[in-house]
Amino acid sequence: MSNKKKIVVCLSRFPYPLDKGDKLRAYNQIKQLTTIFDVYLICTTDIQIEDEKLNVLTNICKEVHVFKLNKWKITWRLIANIISNKPFQVAYFHQHSIQRKINQLLNLITPDYIFSQLIRTSEYVKDYHDCPKTLDYMDAFSKGIERRMSSKKGFTQWVFKQEHQRLLSYERQIFEYFEHHTIISEQDRSYIAHPKQHEITVIPNGVQLFEDLHYDFSKNIDLLFTGNMGYPPNVEAAYFIHKQLIPLLPKTYKCLIAGINPPTFLKKLSNEYFQISGWVPDMGECYAKSKIFIAPMFIGTGLQNKLLEAMAMGLPCITTTLANKALNAKPNHEILIANSPEEYINQINLLQSNHDLQERISKNGKEYVVANFSWSKCNEELIQLIQK
Repeated sequence: MSNKKKIVVCLSRFPYPLDKGDKLRAYNQIKQLTTIFDVYLICTTDIQIEDEKLNVLTNICKEVHVFKLNKWKITWRLIANIISNKPFQVAYFHQHSIQRKINQLLNLITPDYIFSQLIRTSEYVKDYHDCPKTLDYMDAFSKGIERRMSSKKGFTQWVFKQEHQRLLSYERQIFEYFEHHTIISEQDRSYIAHPKQHEITVIPNGVQLFEDLHYDFSKNIDLLFTGNMGYPPNVEAAYFIHKQLIPLLPKTYKCLIAGINPPTFLKKLSNEYFQISGWVPDMGECYAKSKIFIAPMFIGTGLQNKLLEAMAMGLPCITTTLANKALNAKPNHEILIANSPEEYINQINLLQSNHDLQERISKNGKEYVVANFSWSKCNEELIQLIQK
């Protein structure tokens, strides 16, 4: 019989493989939580989970419960939700049949604590009041949707406007159901429209350090951008690189866009000098082969894992003012900032022509990330919050 306290972790997606930011965050949090607590993982999924991936979590958790979302019910819930006031992404992940099963599980487990990641899961646990609960907003979804609205037209724009207003309201209302709240950055915290937003604890993501791995590659990639290419802000960034930057660079420049699920139109742009790789088994190889990392993020929210990883690998990085707000690295000391095609070209040329600057940005950026964004440090803050 274990003497450890029991914590239920509720997720909207199975946290493996580590191909999305929420999965990366959840997996690394769970790994450290299991050193102190008995972790009971409850998650939904809209895809089939292979046994080998399932085993990664069953090997470290006390119990793992995965509930498959019914696709017909997803469709019906989204249609019915038009006359509701809940965000569509909350409706997507919530099904009453799964709710009943989770209620039964909670009564059997009798947890000492519940940790719910993203507002997508909050409906499943918000009415359980027999133990304290933490909601990890992770990002301010309402702000992310607001930034994407202007690029939409017609019915799609109407849906985005509706979703923005619903998210604003829901992010504020759901606050009251949880004793504690976390979020990925101070910037995102400021976007949660609740009078007690200052009580939300900022717990950033950590970074995977590649120092124990030995890569022996020549630096044959001039520019690198990585990320989940099923995520619209990443798609926009990749297209910006192709449309706005590549024509202004020497024709021999090699650019690599690495990440899962690139859309068809992006894959069609791939060639010898602008490569769309798709899924990469070891992202460390991409960093090791590259000279400069760029992250032209103009929409979206949250702390960019791609920047943390690139800086930890010692790559000099260029990003936007928006993306650096969450990272808070010092411009011209730990990172370079660019907000237009011309500024990106200037910063790229500056790095290529100034070896001392390249070395300084690389060294300072790596030291900043390693000192401030280790998973152990970030997760220790989470553990302290849970143990209050």
